[in-house]
Amino acid sequence: MEIDAKKVKELRDITGLGVMDCKKALQETQGDIEKAREWLRKQGLDKAMKKAARTAKEGAIGVYQHHDGKLVALVEVNCETDFAARNEEFRALCRDLAMHVAAKNPSVVKREDIPAETLEKEKEIQREALKNDPKMAGKPPEALDKVLEGRMAKFFEENVLLEQPFVKDEKHTVEETIKSYVAKIGENIAVRRFQVFRVGG
Repeated sequence: MEIDAKKVKELRDITGLGVMDCKKALQETQGDIEKAREWLRKQGLDKAMKKAARTAKEGAIGVYQHHDGKLVALVEVNCETDFAARNEEFRALCRDLAMHVAAKNPSVVKREDIPAETLEKEKEIQREALKNDPKMAGKPPEALDKVLEGRMAKFFEENVLLEQPFVKDEKHTVEETIKSYVAKIGENIAVRRFQVFRVGG
């Protein structure tokens, strides 16, 4: 199967791996980017995944202020060394993440940060909504579970920073964007926390 060079570049940007590794992964998965990433991870080749195990204790705070001065977003982004923290690409990422937080208003950084009771409440709401949906009447439990799974995935996408489509490139999530910077900068990068201030909020 002939692999589009744009797809190879996209996979390289996400994983930080060489052309041949990315091309092979795409050939093995019929050009599917997500499956290719999984394939690379199974081969132990994803550099960004390996770097994620390293401690990130340095970093910077990204700041975004809306033009009317009524909204400010702050994001603490960590990396491994002060050298990387002063890197202009890293600083640009911090600013972009602050802009993303201001625009998309996530609730938490990662899925695990959602309180268990909030998660259970959301699942209960969605289950009740499915029971009352005429389109779901008479469907087997497996079908209901599948739809519930899809609705919860949407809930995570709306509320979890790392799972949101990145505001400057909606083809990739925030997490994928961060991993592409891990590959460029060569260090683990992690969002620690964020805060949004609104006038009257």
